[in-house]
Amino acid sequence: MGFRVIKTAIATLAAIYTAYLLGVENPLSAGILAIMGVDTTRWKGIRSVSARIMASLLGLLLASFLFEFIGYYIWVLAVYILISYPLQARTGLKDGIITGSVIVFHLFARGEVTFHGILTELELLVIGLGWATAVNLIYTPKENTTLIALRNKTEQGFSDIFHNLAKHLRSPDFVWDGKEILRTESVIDEGIMVAQRARENRLIPQDEPWQLYFQMRSQQHESIKLMVESIAFISNHVPQAELIAVLFDRLMEDVKSEFYEGNTEQMLTELEKSFREMPLPVSRDEFETRSSLLHVSRELRRFLGIASREKKRKSTSAQAIIQ
Repeated sequence: MGFRVIKTAIATLAAIYTAYLLGVENPLSAGILAIMGVDTTRWKGIRSVSARIMASLLGLLLASFLFEFIGYYIWVLAVYILISYPLQARTGLKDGIITGSVIVFHLFARGEVTFHGILTELELLVIGLGWATAVNLIYTPKENTTLIALRNKTEQGFSDIFHNLAKHLRSPDFVWDGKEILRTESVIDEGIMVAQRARENRLIPQDEPWQLYFQMRSQQHESIKLMVESIAFISNHVPQAELIAVLFDRLMEDVKSEFYEGNTEQMLTELEKSFREMPLPVSRDEFETRSSLLHVSRELRRFLGIASREKKRKSTSAQAIIQ
């Protein structure tokens, strides 16, 4: 049973009892409106409820005009739908289309537009959506444990990828199915989604550190995929391959660090310097292999550049952003 189901049950029950105790007609309708108003996050719920209220007010105004000037015929409801649905969609009230329709159908069932009838519908709207908003704001599940688990999976995935890349560079005959790449990408996508949900659950809008983290990992994952494409063309073992494999060995641990130390970047700089000092290739195969390795080193620098921009420095005394 999901937590949203529990919130929906509480809001529905509270709305029905509130409408009943206040003597509002058709109290069950308040429960239906509460069901519509409960959402997954605080800010999503607030936006949804606002859209539903505005759409209902617009629907009541339009329906009152149609019913009074045309009449209470069933086909008039179709006219209402043809006019109101596109209008509400264009004005950003798409989330409130169904809620507004429920209110309008109640008004149609009354067979007349009166102050009492409109007041009753507004009371049901306030009670139902009010309880939905209250339940949305009171409590939402914490995502920190889930996000930490996803971070650990992401970092372990990167570590596994670098392990296999180093293994291939040392033994070009090694066959790797690359499943870790797809699995890690899926974990990163889930992390971005959960981080967005965590951000929308904050009452005070602010940047979500977890969003920055998983966006960083997403950029790095794209860089890794480009490295994999280049390494796939390496079929011969050359000395330069072993040097890059050593960097991958180092990255297997560095990706799990919360801080950016810069040691791997220094090693890469020295490696690129040694590349320039080496003799030119003597065969086409060696040329193609070293060309692929050069591309890997450049992509590796981009990977490290992303980390240097987004990760905290080792020397910092401030508490880590992501705990």
